[in-house]
This record gives sequence, structure tokens and C-alpha cells, in this order.
Amino acid sequence: MSSLCLVTGANGHLGNNLVRALLNKRQRVRAGVRDLQNTQPFEDLDCERVYAELRDKDAMLKALEGVDVLYQVAAVFKHWSKDPETEIVQPNINGTKIVLEAAAEAGVKKVVYVSSIAAVGHNGEPLDETTWNEDMINPYYRSKILSERQAWKTANEHKLPMVVILPSTMIGPNAYALSDPMAYVEMIRKRELPLDPNFYFNFVDVRDVADGAISAAENGVDGERYIIANTHSSELGDLISAANKVAPGYKTLRKSPKWLLVAIAKMEELKAKLTGRRASLIVSQVEMFYGCKQEYNIDTAVSQLHYRPRTPSQALEETVSYLFSRYNGCRVN
Repeated sequence: MSSLCLVTGANGHLGNNLVRALLNKRQRVRAGVRDLQNTQPFEDLDCERVYAELRDKDAMLKALEGVDVLYQVAAVFKHWSKDPETEIVQPNINGTKIVLEAAAEAGVKKVVYVSSIAAVGHNGEPLDETTWNEDMINPYYRSKILSERQAWKTANEHKLPMVVILPSTMIGPNAYALSDPMAYVEMIRKRELPLDPNFYFNFVDVRDVADGAISAAENGVDGERYIIANTHSSELGDLISAANKVAPGYKTLRKSPKWLLVAIAKMEELKAKLTGRRASLIVSQVEMFYGCKQEYNIDTAVSQLHYRPRTPSQALEETVSYLFSRYNGCRVN
């Protein structure tokens, strides 16, 4: 009989693609979600859906009954909130501790913990799994750094077999709500980006990340980290080129000076505090991303996990095509 897998955050971008990839491999899948009424991501998918709130240990123990492999995907993924420590940082840290304690108590045989290249950092040089980010000016980045450290601490205390994957900026299909990276690509597709922010992102297709997670469960070495990224980062010009292959007519944009982006970010933060709606850009993002390439050494994942990602240009082109087909005119909240 195939293993029973629990995927937390199964209605999210990575979680849903991971459920699909596991089903394609004829695995038994239990999809963990917080909102059981949200059924759209699971139409025509032969999987069990269960309530899984990371900070509810009783719920997690129930969701983990009989589970062989836990794919811990769920996390708060946003860069701004009125109270980032309460709404972003602590939920990710505490949720990590609770779900891994529950996994140990439930007798889970393997955990694949989804961290992020946020926990590795970026400085323009190719970084590998031995690197830890020490820059915590951004609340989301701080939450991922501290959450992964909490994951290792909890796993070691409970002797829980665990591997960690560190995805870069995920794009691709089956996005039932637009993440920040997908919203960025959508802005470009809809010609709503006024200037080139001079940001470089290491784009990776979410389906390749899902395959990497499954391979980490099957082939990964307990106690290891694996960067699941691409061979190089991409600038706005690469996104424009991808968009033009799908629908010709996109033009290059003028590169913004850093001071202008900082000013825009400060205005966005002020507006967000007054209205409660998320800021589309914050100062810490400008400080982290402006002019800095996100480059990573993926040799460990290639050799141990047989990881073979789509090229950045292929991933971007397919994402733009997906957005045209599914999200044309979609409002991003």
C-alpha cells in the first residue's frame, strides 16, 4: 500500500501543486486546509480533505493519524501587516513548533519542511545550503529564518526524521489566489507596472518545487537542507521578453532610482496603516531587492534529489500563458 501523505496548506499555490503531483504518483493524499468550505482547488482531485490549523495541536494530531509523510507547507506568506510580529512572525514560529511536535507524537516517519531561500539570503553571489541569512529587517524573511531554526530545534529534540527544502520565488499554474510573486507577474501582464523596480528574482516553476519536495521525501538525507531554485535570477526585461512570446506588444520600462522606490514604499506603508489594506511595496523590500541578484548553487538538489527545473524563461512564459487563460481581469486583493 502506498504511503499516506499529509500536505498542509493544500489550497495554497505550492500545496495544491504538491497534492496534484503526489496523486499523479498514486500516493494517498490527505489535504490539510483551514477552510473546508474552499473546495475549488480540489475539484476532480481524489484526495481526503481535513481541517489543519497549525496552532491547534488537537486538530493537527487528528489530521496526522496514520500519516507516514508530512509535507509541512502551510505558512503566513505576506510582507506587510499592521502588527507583523503578531500576524506574521509568531504564527509561523509557533505553528512550526506545534505541527512538528504533533508529527513526532503521531509517529510520522518523514517530514519535508518547506522553508524558503529567505532563510538563506541573497547578496549577488551564488549561495548554498550552508548559508544562513542574518538580515531580519523584513518581517516575512525574519519569520522564515526563525521558523526554520525552530523546525530544526523541534526535530532534534523529538528525533524526528526531517529534511528541509528552500524554494526560491515560485510561479506557475494552479494558483487559486495570487501570491505576491504571481501578483507581480500579473501586474506586468496587465501593463500596470509603471517603472522597472530593478529587482532580480530567482524564479522557479511551482511544479518543479513540488517534484523536489517529493524527491526530498524519497531520496533526501535526514538533517539536510536543499535549495530548490533556478540556475540564475531574472530581471524585469526577462519577464517582458516572456510576455512578448505569449502576446507581443510589451515594451521595456524605465528603471526607477532607488530613492523614488523608497518614497513610494513609505507612502504605501502609510496608506496601508490608515486603510488596513496591504501595502504593495514596503521599504524593507526595496532595501533587500534593489539591484541585488538572487543567485544559488543548486548542485546538492541536482545530485541527491535528481532535481531538473524548467529554465527561468520557460517558467515565466508558461506563467504568463496561465495568467492569460485563467486570471484575465482577476482582481488582486
